[in-house]
Amino acid sequence: MRRIAKTVGSVLAVLGVVLTTGAVTAAPASAAVSCSGTKTYDNSSGASGLGELTIYYNSADGGTNSACFYHRGATYGVAAETYVVIERCVETSGEGLPCTADRSSSPDLGVYKYHAGPRGVTGTANRCVAAVGWVYWGGRYYAIASGRQGC
Repeated sequence: MRRIAKTVGSVLAVLGVVLTTGAVTAAPASAAVSCSGTKTYDNSSGASGLGELTIYYNSADGGTNSACFYHRGATYGVAAETYVVIERCVETSGEGLPCTADRSSSPDLGVYKYHAGPRGVTGTANRCVAAVGWVYWGGRYYAIASGRQGC
């Protein structure tokens, strides 16, 4: 588990994702999220075709965004470490730029065949969100960081 935590930290640092401590709160457990709704972000290019990070939006609970990281290509249907997390940003504009998070979903990290997630945050109407996902395959992490989206 320490190897995973250390590697996740390294992946996030390399991707330039800004994580804050203290000011970030976890999303309420009651927030109903799913890998469905209006798709606001979809990217598979950063994971060399082995994964796809998708962000969805619906208007429930003052705006709810959810994220899923799907297995693609050679990883589809094959058990592999997979991870996804989504954060609500303080910012209201600047699509693609780093996020200053004030609320974060709990991360989903496990050995999955098809996808990690959904993970979600509420209160995102008129706010940017950012997500990170990865799959561990062949001794490497194939990661995607969305930067600010839905602004």
